[in-house]
Amino acid sequence: MIAAMAFLLSGCETLDNSKPSHLIGIWGGPHVGVEFGGGLGEVRFDCASGTIDEPIVPLRPSGSFSVKGSYRTGTGGPVKVGQFFRSQEAQYSGQVVQTKEPGAKSATQVMTLDVTLEDGTKLGPFTATEGVPPQLTRCL
Repeated sequence: MIAAMAFLLSGCETLDNSKPSHLIGIWGGPHVGVEFGGGLGEVRFDCASGTIDEPIVPLRPSGSFSVKGSYRTGTGGPVKVGQFFRSQEAQYSGQVVQTKEPGAKSATQVMTLDVTLEDGTKLGPFTATEGVPPQLTRCL
């Protein structure tokens, strides 16, 4: 009986309530917004969008990261029937640091984000703060 219980319980794991190692939630700042779900990210810029196709796991102690994704140009206003947008591979890199304002109860995570497109174009740096909504200016 004890052997059977040990066998049945061997497949069980205790839940770890610690924070995941990859970024989660909403991050925003001037001209950028990122929403992480399941480790992957959906990125919004003023006049473009993209995806982060790998979990961002900041390397300690520097907080640096470099992951692959995509970048797609956009337009202001409604999308016309038959209108296509250029999409290309992109490398998202940067750094995540914790800052603590005087008098604040907890530290805030801030991400600096650079984007390098497959055609060599470099965008950024963008600064996004965890839990802050994006501040986007839609293009015309």
